[in-house]
Amino acid sequence: MSKKSRSKIWFLVHSWLALPIWFFVLIVCVTGTLAVVSQEIVWLASPQMRASQPTDDAPLLSYDQVLAAIKQAEPQLLVESINRPDESHFALDVDVAYPDGRTVTVYVNPYTGVIQGPEPEFNFRAFTRALHGWWLVPFTNGFSWGWYLVSFLGLPLLVSLITGLVVYKKFWKGFFKPTLRFRHGARIFWGDFHRLSGIWSIWFIAVMSITGTWFLIQALLFDNQISISSAPVIPAMSREAVPISADGSPPPRIDLDRAIAIAQEKIPGLEASSVSLPGNGYSHLDISGRGWYPLMFQSATINPFNGEIAASRLLSDRNALEFVTESMRPLHTGDFGGLWVKLIWFFFGLLLSMMVLSGLLIWTKRTALATANALKRSHKKNRIATAQVNRETSEASL
Repeated sequence: MSKKSRSKIWFLVHSWLALPIWFFVLIVCVTGTLAVVSQEIVWLASPQMRASQPTDDAPLLSYDQVLAAIKQAEPQLLVESINRPDESHFALDVDVAYPDGRTVTVYVNPYTGVIQGPEPEFNFRAFTRALHGWWLVPFTNGFSWGWYLVSFLGLPLLVSLITGLVVYKKFWKGFFKPTLRFRHGARIFWGDFHRLSGIWSIWFIAVMSITGTWFLIQALLFDNQISISSAPVIPAMSREAVPISADGSPPPRIDLDRAIAIAQEKIPGLEASSVSLPGNGYSHLDISGRGWYPLMFQSATINPFNGEIAASRLLSDRNALEFVTESMRPLHTGDFGGLWVKLIWFFFGLLLSMMVLSGLLIWTKRTALATANALKRSHKKNRIATAQVNRETSEASL
């Protein structure tokens, strides 16, 4: 087969990957793009989610001050965890339990400690992420088939990237001489747009396809009870480790701020963003947050009575495989560097969505015609070859 023929075959393979499956890919890309900034969209529509600063110089409350403010306002509430979002304009997410057994998440102002309202059970953020991630298919026994369906799309997306680079000869020249023609018709414009957006999105497409494929592998491993985690199982405290007060009252616990300081001594550079309080007298206090590597959390499990560290999970505790796989989700969602990273992911997500749309338009206008012409040429060659064989057979019989 000639080099030119092989190139045409690669082109047809790349083009046929834009079959109707890419309508599904387009929807997944659009919902994923919205999911990146869904938290910000909810913030715009929900005043109770905002961290309104009472004065320009008002400082953020410490975790102990937040806990004290909640206890003063709602003494009957049991605070289970306090989570501080990466972006300072968001209120704290606090998981609380009521005496009747209800558990809800409430928004708490990080400057005043005021409870501003409960988090809806199912808001736009949850909807877009569920629609993008597993098409709202419920998880009944392991990962849902919707998760498998969406994560499988990482494979054709990766193949499309590879074949696109093969088809687009010397694609790197597009970085230096970008071409986008507006006055040569729709087919020329969308073709230029597809190629131009593709070369500038190579890194983003690679990240989305590889991380999406990992989600497929992750589901397969989980549903087959295969674990690659080296994280230790932390047992509850023994009865002997829990102090007993003389009058039978609950023993005093160390302050949250003191526990955070202990965790930061163990993990230098730790920015504590999540605190999980003990659920009973034998539970530990868990503190986690990011450090110098923003794609992964580190944590410390602390005895709430004496401040001893029962276990820790540092970056150095991960093996090479865990270091890669635990980085996949934040790389996919862009949720690791604040608003600016989200906006970059949103922009390239929008560009990827438009690229999928342009690919569909190109396919409808050109691929079907090119395939038909290829079939005609193949049929013509076969007809000529058959005629030649018949002629040679006839001459031989004479």
